[in-house]
Amino acid sequence: MTRSNLMLPLLPPLALAAALLAGCASPDPRYYTLAQGPDATVPAAGQAVTPARAAQAQPVWIEVAPVRVPERLNRPQLVVRDGKDGGELKLLDLSRWSAPLPDELRDALSQQLQARLGAVDTYQQGLSEVEPVYRITTEVVRLDAEVGQRAGAVINWTVRRLPDGKVNAGRTQAELPAPGAVDGVVAAYRQIVANTAADIAAGVESLRR
Repeated sequence: MTRSNLMLPLLPPLALAAALLAGCASPDPRYYTLAQGPDATVPAAGQAVTPARAAQAQPVWIEVAPVRVPERLNRPQLVVRDGKDGGELKLLDLSRWSAPLPDELRDALSQQLQARLGAVDTYQQGLSEVEPVYRITTEVVRLDAEVGQRAGAVINWTVRRLPDGKVNAGRTQAELPAPGAVDGVVAAYRQIVANTAADIAAGVESLRR
């Protein structure tokens, strides 16, 4: 019997194994962002300005620091509560943030605040010789969701006007429905960011009076 004839019986099992391996391949993860999309993008310096910014000769200078989040949430995957037992957390391996969560939250808040206030974020632009600057710090106390059910948050924030150091602080709390799959959770989180930005913007405006 020739060598080629000896190898023939091995071909079907090898082909079967290859097919099984292909069938068991893991699906690619989906990546999510808290940014609101192109319609809400705030123009960079030198580009077309929003109506709010055009209405004022001097822009509002803000500095949005990275958001502090609990370590259990600071992961690439979305972290949700298990619907079977609200005390258990579950990592969604196939649903991930497009950037570290502190950066996702910071960038989304900055986008919202620039649009609401007609502001320029000095943290993004690398500006240091401007004043007054409204330094904004935020801390996520709670951010959780049950897929297909709800999403909620408690976020503490502080606005400090520099150089005089005058402070305005507050807390944003929200409980929103999150119907559907993971997309519903992300949509609810975006609304929570928008609510937080609205509260912070009001805090900035109170310091400007």
